[in-house]
Amino acid sequence: MKLTVTTFVSVDGVMQAPGGPEEDRTGGFERGGWLAPFFDEQAGQFMNDTFDKVGAFLLGRRTYDIFAGYWPKVTDPNDPIAGKLNNTPKYVASTTLTDPTWDGTTVISSDVPGEVARLKQQPGRELQVHGSGKLVQTLHEHDLVDEYRLLVFPVVVGGNGRHLFADDGLATSLDLVESHTTGSGIAIHVYQPTGRPEYATVGE
Repeated sequence: MKLTVTTFVSVDGVMQAPGGPEEDRTGGFERGGWLAPFFDEQAGQFMNDTFDKVGAFLLGRRTYDIFAGYWPKVTDPNDPIAGKLNNTPKYVASTTLTDPTWDGTTVISSDVPGEVARLKQQPGRELQVHGSGKLVQTLHEHDLVDEYRLLVFPVVVGGNGRHLFADDGLATSLDLVESHTTGSGIAIHVYQPTGRPEYATVGE
């Protein structure tokens, strides 16, 4: 399976609590909900198209809890996102979750990079990660991500929100394979990692 990461991020790299002020106040973060003023039909269509490609979901514990608290309550059979999340296998990386109640959930409690590498070897459609900042950083450090789909919202959030990539993360070159901008100014970039970057001096 191809492992893809899809996430909403601000211009200054914040990914925490895009959907609402109460979504995730971890660390005293008080600026959640920065996505809402900009999310438009084109961004929604991109997300629908992304979910259409899923074979299984891979989530961090925090994102899993947010999703599990909301999406099982959406029972509209025509909802393109709820249908996928509720009826597709879900893997959650957690050392504390022992009895998940969301149907189709499997807990990965140890050796996350190794277990994910084994999942990737299975045939099927995409293994999709949404949100899940700490998990994404772990996957990035082990070169397990095949594609990043970043929806960059035209806002500088500031504050103490969590960022997508760690300050001391693995240096990685990316190939831009798709890019377009929605009517509200969301820049959608699709990148595929190509290995370690090269370094040089401009003009030499």
